[in-house]
Amino acid sequence: MTKKIGRSAKTGRFTTVKKAQKYASTHVVETIKTSKKKGK
Repeated sequence: MTKKIGRSAKTGRFTTVKKAQKYASTHVVETIKTSKKKGK
């Protein structure tokens, strides 16, 4: 399972994926793997 997040390349702060795609020159869309395991 994966999850996408947006991040500003200048400041490193999280943003929305839509904003990151709109400002592709200064933002990055990252894909993070998430595990299906539940807590202990």
